[in-house]
Amino acid sequence: MSSLNLDDFSDLIERPDGGVRRDAEARRERQIVPPGSLGRLDELGEWLAGAQSAVPVRAIERPRLVLFAGDHGIAALGVSARPAGSAERLVRTILEGGSPASVLARRLGVPVRVVDMALDCDPASLPDEVVRHRVRRGSGRIDIEDALTPDEAEAAFRAGMAVADEEADSGTDLVVLGDLSVGGTTAAAVLVAALCGTDASVVTGRGGQAIDDLAWMRKCAAVRDALRRARPVLGDQLQLLATVGGADLAATTGFLLQSAVRKMPVVLDGVVSAACALVGQRVAFRAPDWWLAGQAGGEPAQAKALDRMALEPLLDHGVTVGEGTGALLALPMVQAAAALAAELPVAPDDAEEAKAEETAEDDGDAADTADTAIAEAGDAAQAPPVAGNG
Repeated sequence: MSSLNLDDFSDLIERPDGGVRRDAEARRERQIVPPGSLGRLDELGEWLAGAQSAVPVRAIERPRLVLFAGDHGIAALGVSARPAGSAERLVRTILEGGSPASVLARRLGVPVRVVDMALDCDPASLPDEVVRHRVRRGSGRIDIEDALTPDEAEAAFRAGMAVADEEADSGTDLVVLGDLSVGGTTAAAVLVAALCGTDASVVTGRGGQAIDDLAWMRKCAAVRDALRRARPVLGDQLQLLATVGGADLAATTGFLLQSAVRKMPVVLDGVVSAACALVGQRVAFRAPDWWLAGQAGGEPAQAKALDRMALEPLLDHGVTVGEGTGALLALPMVQAAAALAAELPVAPDDAEEAKAEETAEDDGDAADTADTAIAEAGDAAQAPPVAGNG
């Protein structure tokens, strides 16, 4: 029996401050650029105000890219363009600075954190800070077996929570969230299909590195078989992650929920983070108010999950490489919204103008009185002396 009660998140997670957001809207109406003329940036600025409980909005100064990594047993069926068990290569490329996400993070000044949850490699081959949260070596093949044991699922979920706490405690003010996995989009598709009540073919995409038609058919069959195993456990989200998720997906879900508890905004990247967010919404319905969809990656499961959570992607550039790349591209947009909301000049409202005019009138009257007194004093000084009675 798990000691982790997911129902607690419903009580712990609050919505961003609605009163502060209304204050931000009122302030936006008084800025010199007409309301609505900045499009989505207006909405983002007001969202950030509510998330930060601050008007004007504070600049996003300490963002962080967090990537949960893992291999999935389902990749052995040839559902991915990458070889099964090869997620370690993705991690090494990120750490060595040679991936698109690494280049963007370096250019944007965003630190990168990789968290190994279930890579299929020797943990001694990677830095200690990467592997210290690892739960197991590779997740199970979800079409015929559970991805994780219940204890492993809880350990992974708690690891994600711990990472969120570490980031919040270190001063991270916004997280860009992605994944480094092989077979992860298949597990994500199963989660979305199960939670949305759809068939395998509706949610099965071609992955970040596009697969051919035969591989897509194998992937559809794998999603279909895993979906049969997922439906009986839909009422228990932790068991669902154990059955058809994986250690990296369980950790991502825990991270998302704890980030909402800590009031730390998160930008979602692709289908894996979207699927985990959908699981998180089932746990705590207010949690998605703390998340932004960075981009539309083209995966049908991602589109379905975001639609179910009413999250509209900030960008749609056709970026499918994953690894947080699309969400990193959205980061400057979020930072721009914060800067505009905080720094655009604000015209005084009517009450302030009336008070300023009244103050000016009072100052004018006082000046007139002073001028009169000075003139009278001057006249008195120029008057002829009066002779005394001697």
